[in-house]
Amino acid sequence: MFVDTAKSGTIDRMAIGLSGLCLVHCLASAIFVAMLASAGGMLLHPAIHEVGLMFAIGLGIVALGRGIVDHGFMMPSAVGGLGLGVMAGSLGLPEGGAGTIYTIIGVAILALGHDLNRRAVI
Repeated sequence: MFVDTAKSGTIDRMAIGLSGLCLVHCLASAIFVAMLASAGGMLLHPAIHEVGLMFAIGLGIVALGRGIVDHGFMMPSAVGGLGLGVMAGSLGLPEGGAGTIYTIIGVAILALGHDLNRRAVI
């Protein structure tokens, strides 16, 4: 069952969806914080970003790693790894401004890696 799920690209689709949720979270948090500075702090708590990155890394290992085994192409994993690295690096930047921009760039690169992986499998 897991092999069929991996080969159909479902895990990559889930990872792309998680990337989209991350993008929405980043943009919504920035807008929400600008509107309600005191209540928006909860959305910017570092634990949310660390847990989200853990999920992204876990899905990346499973989906992109399985892609290497199935189709043998390293490019999707390299692109996805770059995106994860940019996302991880953005955790060290201050919230808002550069931190948000680098997170969005990392999420977009990671989603591209998953899309390349999904297209290579099919």
